[in-house]
Amino acid sequence: MNRKLLWGVLVIGLALVVAPLALSLPSKASAGERMLNSFQPIMQPDQVRTTARYYDEVFVPLGKVAPMMSAQNVARFQGYLKGFAGMQGDAARLVPLLAQALHMTPAQVQALMARQLPTMAQMLRNLPAMQRDFGALFGTMSRNVGIFGQVPAGLRHYKPLVRTMQANVGHYRQVNSLPDFRVFAWFFIVPGLLLILLAGSGLFGNWTRTWVATHRPHVSHA
Repeated sequence: MNRKLLWGVLVIGLALVVAPLALSLPSKASAGERMLNSFQPIMQPDQVRTTARYYDEVFVPLGKVAPMMSAQNVARFQGYLKGFAGMQGDAARLVPLLAQALHMTPAQVQALMARQLPTMAQMLRNLPAMQRDFGALFGTMSRNVGIFGQVPAGLRHYKPLVRTMQANVGHYRQVNSLPDFRVFAWFFIVPGLLLILLAGSGLFGNWTRTWVATHRPHVSHA
């Protein structure tokens, strides 16, 4: 075989071996395989549908509610809560005042209200519990005003992610069906080694045989 051609084959073989190693192809291919394996659970069609459903049917509607949890609205609700305390004090004086005006005992007034105004009577009895419940609710709201304020921006941020996942379910399935990425480097290295051996045999085979013959120990025969 022409020696120039053999030298060309040798160079190509060396390039096929050295280039993947110089580009760190084995480690990068291994990282790609780990990435595909990590994304496999969340990129399954049913999981992507679930992710999109949560985004569209839960978080997007939540984004319409979040602006109501502003500092201004929380302050307004806390003002209403303070009104509960005043109402509770007035309610405590209401029955004695009615009893005096109607010439009845407080117990008779309470019985009358229970018969004639049952809803109001029930509400007056529940004022302390209502004040506690609303106080806890508004306290939670006030502590999370900053979080609620980030909901619209968060929805805008995650929308491209959800849409990209939906659009690439099929593409991911095709890429994930490829052989293990870690074998790709060997598609270059193995042919390169074979070319090196082929070229080396043609270029250096005669020299090797000559050198061996020259340096072979002489054995005298009696």
